[in-house]
Amino acid sequence: MDRFITKQSQVSSDNPTPDNDPIDPLENNVEVEKALPDNTNTHIGNNSEDLNPSLNAGDSFLPDIFDPRYWDSLDSKQVDILAQKRSKRDLSIQKGPKDRFSRRFSSLFYNRILSNGESFDRNWLVYSKELDRAFCFSCKLFTKGHRKGQLANEGYNDWAHLGKRLKEHETVADHVLSMTAWYELRNRLQTNQTIDKAAQRQLEKEKDHWRKVLFRIVGIVKFLAKHNLAFRGIEMLAEFDPVIQEHVRRIINEETQNELIHLLASAIKSEIIKKIKSAKYFSAILDCTPDASHQEQIFLKYVDSSSGHVRVEESFRGFLDVNDTTGQALFDVLENELKVLDLDIDDVRGQGYDNGSNMKGKHQGVQRKLLDVNPRAFYYACGCHSLNLTLCDMATKTCGKAKDFFGIIQQRSFSKLKLLKTYLCSTMTQERLNDLAIIALEGEMLENIDYEHIIEDFISKNTKRMMLFK
Repeated sequence: MDRFITKQSQVSSDNPTPDNDPIDPLENNVEVEKALPDNTNTHIGNNSEDLNPSLNAGDSFLPDIFDPRYWDSLDSKQVDILAQKRSKRDLSIQKGPKDRFSRRFSSLFYNRILSNGESFDRNWLVYSKELDRAFCFSCKLFTKGHRKGQLANEGYNDWAHLGKRLKEHETVADHVLSMTAWYELRNRLQTNQTIDKAAQRQLEKEKDHWRKVLFRIVGIVKFLAKHNLAFRGIEMLAEFDPVIQEHVRRIINEETQNELIHLLASAIKSEIIKKIKSAKYFSAILDCTPDASHQEQIFLKYVDSSSGHVRVEESFRGFLDVNDTTGQALFDVLENELKVLDLDIDDVRGQGYDNGSNMKGKHQGVQRKLLDVNPRAFYYACGCHSLNLTLCDMATKTCGKAKDFFGIIQQRSFSKLKLLKTYLCSTMTQERLNDLAIIALEGEMLENIDYEHIIEDFISKNTKRMMLFK
């Protein structure tokens, strides 16, 4: 089992829109559907000696079975997995890169408008980001003999005529036969009516066992990360849980922990970005740590109405490494982070920083740089910092000893904080620190996230896991 979950594979004009004729007389795909219904680095366990070193070190190359580039070399078991799960679509890709004619693939091609006006999903259509080509899933995998057409072979990239080509392709006899073969195999696998059905039943039983193990491990990681607890000392759970008893000390190492933590944090990030895009407008808040680590904390403020009650939310997005603390450099960091999050800088309606000259400067400060790009991003100075400066100024004029006292305390605090951060940075990667911070601060969002989605993402990142769990 170690080899299935401890080794991770290495692994953004005019839109072309499908040609939707008002009348489409041929709807073979619909007939097929009707004919064949779709039915922090410490280990959780104390031991890792059981891990097979040959599996952790020099594994041979394993292709991504969901990548059309490798479909010609799949074995029968991998084809069975694809038949049940089909190739996954990257829903984040709404448009492909432009070609020399400024044409590109669009996710609109995934849907076909039927003659009665209904939208029908072309579940056989697959787009390869790496090749920038479209493929027919069923024809490429289930056509017997010679495959005809680019969609079934090297892929189609004539985006100007793709809409017409798709309508022609889904009506030809070879495509209908391949779709029939696909649905028939999928139904047989789902009902254990294949020749090796006894072996299939045993395999399904084993898959169910390992999914239960993963379910518990994800729950453990979620609880420990949310409550800032150390990732150790949970052997008591294994003592009373027969499902996980044999696996706590064997299948968890730091890579698996970090991967599960990252998946939980990514689920929270996706939920935050989803809410911000739903609200459209938001504010950005930057706050720099006053030590040698030079890290900016970024918070995003937005109006959340997803629960039925309108309220203003402030969500932590992460720590950003900063090498240059000038106004221009900090603005570049903020602008780049918004691009990474796929958020439009023109939708910023507020910005909040402290009263440092590099932040609030009227000519070279971050707030000025952002206002030059987006005049609607009004700047609000930090009230707490303004109050602090006022009190410090009053203390300086009225009590010299108080000034010296707070100065000494501040120097010693920053010195100790630097030592602490230096130790943490030597034992914890920046990505893990970011992910743990997001889970701890925004842990409430995890309560609405389905474990199954986390487990599916975890499994899909490794071909070996796919062979066991799918």
